[in-house]
Amino acid sequence: MSPRQWSTTFLQPQPTDPTTKFALIILNQPFSFPLLDRLWNSCEWRCCADGGANRLYDSFESLGLSPEELEMMRKSYLPDLVKGDLDSVRDEVREYYSSLGVRVIHDHDQYSTDLMKCISAIQEKEKAECTKEIPEQYTIILLGGLSGRLDQTVHTLSLLHKLRKTRRFLFAVTDDNVGWVLDEGEHIITIDHSILGPTCGLLPVGIDSTILSTKGLRWNLDEKESCFDGLVSTSNHLVPEEQVVWIKTTKPIWWVAELRTLS
Repeated sequence: MSPRQWSTTFLQPQPTDPTTKFALIILNQPFSFPLLDRLWNSCEWRCCADGGANRLYDSFESLGLSPEELEMMRKSYLPDLVKGDLDSVRDEVREYYSSLGVRVIHDHDQYSTDLMKCISAIQEKEKAECTKEIPEQYTIILLGGLSGRLDQTVHTLSLLHKLRKTRRFLFAVTDDNVGWVLDEGEHIITIDHSILGPTCGLLPVGIDSTILSTKGLRWNLDEKESCFDGLVSTSNHLVPEEQVVWIKTTKPIWWVAELRTLS
């Protein structure tokens, strides 16, 4: 089997991958407007997970806009959907988006989180748009999920680990880093040094151990065991001269890379 190819083109100032459909899920965690703007422009479908609607609504207030400009900005960034149990979204935010035609869905399922509810909405959208036997998948980008409350972070780690077999590409992005699950096998990650680095890591989360080999890092591994009771490759570095990183793993692991400050 050939190595799986990965890139972070969705973080570039201008979208550069017209062949891929991207879907954005905004979680209830802080983020900067430059990061929101990059991801928003890369995606053709956007969803707020419950309190993520508050974050989107409030994200323009730091821009120093007049009331009229602020209203125009908010209307330029209308999500396609707000979904969750709606215990976090403020009443005025819910009413604002509803008044502008945004679908707001109250999902009462207590056995799924707001993030899971939004991923379910994407899966329903894929089926509705399907013209083939196997639906074409969106590449899902989570804005948030790797910061804030530890229990929510662990949920993100766990959910992406579980979804690796059914979702081909799913990323989590914060202002500090971008991360995703590498399933067992070989992977080639294209590195955009203007966006990523220098720090990166390979995290054996949700497994007993894995055997890792790498190329393109400052401190490469050669058939080394990685586990929580032993070696964990944190604070590794991308090499400026290297344009790709090659990774081979016998079990699924998390890859994370530092995200440079966006302007």
